[in-house]
Amino acid sequence: MDWFMDLAPVTQALLATLFTWSVTALGSATVFFFKKINQNVLNAMLGFAAGVMIAASFWSLLDPAIEMAEAIGQNKVLIAAGGFLSGGLFLFIADKIIPHLHRSDKPLEAEGIKTQWQRSVLLVLAITLHNIPEGLAVGVAFGAAAYGLPGATLAGAIVLAVGIGLQNFPEGAAVSIPLRREGFSRRKAFFYGQASGIVEPFAGVLGAYAVLSMQSILPFALAFAAGAMIYVVVEELIPEANMGSSHSNIEIATIGCMIGFTVMMILDVGLS
Repeated sequence: MDWFMDLAPVTQALLATLFTWSVTALGSATVFFFKKINQNVLNAMLGFAAGVMIAASFWSLLDPAIEMAEAIGQNKVLIAAGGFLSGGLFLFIADKIIPHLHRSDKPLEAEGIKTQWQRSVLLVLAITLHNIPEGLAVGVAFGAAAYGLPGATLAGAIVLAVGIGLQNFPEGAAVSIPLRREGFSRRKAFFYGQASGIVEPFAGVLGAYAVLSMQSILPFALAFAAGAMIYVVVEELIPEANMGSSHSNIEIATIGCMIGFTVMMILDVGLS
């Protein structure tokens, strides 16, 4: 681990987000073994991903943002609230502009600018769009750790990357397996699935570079990433986790969310 600690923060962010991308690819690789996946299993996995992201948004991003803002003399309430809402607004606007389609949507229900793109491309774009704040969050966390400010540690950044990686596995499967069910070859379904995560290294490097260039934006950037991640959870993951479920078995996704939150909380509080 010493070799990793000696690397530049931008390089650390790149390697960490390459890891999160690789877990997306690992999830996508399940298409080589399954043509379909039990809906309850998928719902539990997506619920788990939602729980991880909720916990990470607070302990790894929003709480450190508040501590840092106070430490450098900024208005912690204004920075935390403004950054959080700005992150959500960014995803809201992106949703309205970039063409994409969720698993539960019909082709005519695609969001964003109207296009004639195939359903498969729109499905991949939905996950790709929502992977941006995940990569950004990891990059900002590694950039923040370089300053040694309260709440920002290298261990915390690593824990965040691990947590994002954990929740990327079901996301990769949630892209590839539906594509296989629609008639794509296993290789093509895998390719599209892993491609949905390729944006994370780019966003990670951008986030780390931005905060290293301008220390004053650190608290805002962390809160921004938290808001964007919570937007993804509420707008996509929770509805997707409850898709196809009757009222009696929605609890499966809820239990998955509780477990995911607990796992990420233990990792963050216990190891960072």
